[in-house]
This record gives sequence, C-alpha cells and structure tokens, in this order.
Amino acid sequence: MQPFDHIISRCFVNVPYPRLAQDLDLIRTHRLQPEIGLEGECLYTTPREEFAALAAELQAEGLACTIHAPFFDLMPGALDRQVRAASRDKLRRAFELLPLFQPRSIVCHLGFEANKHHFKEKEWFGHALTTFRELLAMAEASGVTLMVENTYEASPKQIRALLAALDSPFARFCFDLGHSLAFAQNSWRDWFPTMAPWLGQLHIHDNDGTRDAHLAPGQGSFDFAGFFDYLHQEGLDPIWTLEPHTEEALWQSLTALDRMECFTR
Repeated sequence: MQPFDHIISRCFVNVPYPRLAQDLDLIRTHRLQPEIGLEGECLYTTPREEFAALAAELQAEGLACTIHAPFFDLMPGALDRQVRAASRDKLRRAFELLPLFQPRSIVCHLGFEANKHHFKEKEWFGHALTTFRELLAMAEASGVTLMVENTYEASPKQIRALLAALDSPFARFCFDLGHSLAFAQNSWRDWFPTMAPWLGQLHIHDNDGTRDAHLAPGQGSFDFAGFFDYLHQEGLDPIWTLEPHTEEALWQSLTALDRMECFTR
C-alpha cells in the first residue's frame, strides 16, 4: 500500500489534457484519477482517435476520471449571439467526448459576472439556461452528471436559479473552495446550507483571499476544519477534486488532507 492511497482512491486530480499523455506513467504508478481539463486548442486540434486511445488506456488501468469543460473566453449566456454561438460550439465539443471517457462528472463554469451582466441579468440568464439545457441533455444521454462551478459569482443566486430551472438529478453544484475566497471574497457559510441540496462535487485548493493561487489546503485562509465538519455532520458525500498546479503542490495537498483526517471522520 502506498502513502495516501486512502485519499487518492477517493479523489480526482486536475490534469490539463496536454499533460495527460505526458504524465501517464505518474498517473499509473500512483493510481491517480484525473480530472481532465479540456482547455485551449485541444478540442479543435486533437483527432477523436487520440482522445479514444487515452480514454481506453485509463479504462484498461481501471482508473475513473472526471472532465473539466473549457471556460477561458467562453460566455454561455452571452448577449452577443456570435459570442454565444462560439461558446456553445466549444462546449459541445467537450460534451461529445463523454461517451469515450465515461467520466463521473463534467464541470462547467456559469460565467456570470455582476459588473458586466447585472444590467441585463434576465436576458443573460435566459441565454445561459438555453445553453445548459442543451448540454444537460447530452450529459444525461451518457449518464454523466453536469456540475456547475462557482467562479466570479459573489453569491449562490445565479447558480441556484439555474439548477432549480434545470431540475434534474444530473445537474448539480461544484463548490470551488478557493474561488469563494479569491473571487466571491466570502465564506463557505455564505453558500451553505443554501446550496447543500445540489452539492455534487468539490474543487479543493487554498489561497489568502487576494488571488486564485491554488495552494495546498492549509497554506491559505480557507476554513477547512469548519467546512469538513459541516460535510460530515450533514452526511454530504460529493466528488472530491484536488486542484494543485504543480506536482509538489499535489503531494502537499495529499499530506494536508491526511493530516486533517478528512476520510476518517
């Protein structure tokens, strides 16, 4: 038995798609379950056969995965129809890979920014809902849960409204702990228990509240002890994804979670 096996077997670890093949030996050796980030040009330049081959390698190893859909420069609720169309096209490309990878979930960003969208929030929300209804149908067809992640949203309002409108067991909430500090600049208690009925996944990293630093748990100011106690008390069992940005931060994250005894409470 390797160190941290009790955590690694319960968690996913973010791996950008371009690094997946490069880090396959590390993934195999340590039995890491990747959350595959489909960002950048890979959805335009990678042959489907290459995606299929890597998916088959993971499945042959008995390693589950999750997927993180693209989010840079995308606006699912854009008021500009051409921007909206481009966003939907790239997101569709990610969802078309679900039958190959058979992931536990696919994570998307809602992309609401109050300073941009508040003056036409109703119109923006209508466009976003149409986008996510189409994506949800693709996810449901593959038996995959669509997770909507908080990014720049300062409160649960828009994500809660979207999930209530989608009204599906395949549409859930991915709570990004670090984003609640760096972007919303508030506590997890401002999101829970309101979002508890929809909680399906966690993105776990830390920061000091000034920027999205993706530090290991305990290296910033997130209230991990309080939050993990809350999950335990409420009997919540979401998917866990660690989001280190370096291999060193991965081992630091595993060490921190082991010290916090997250899976032995």
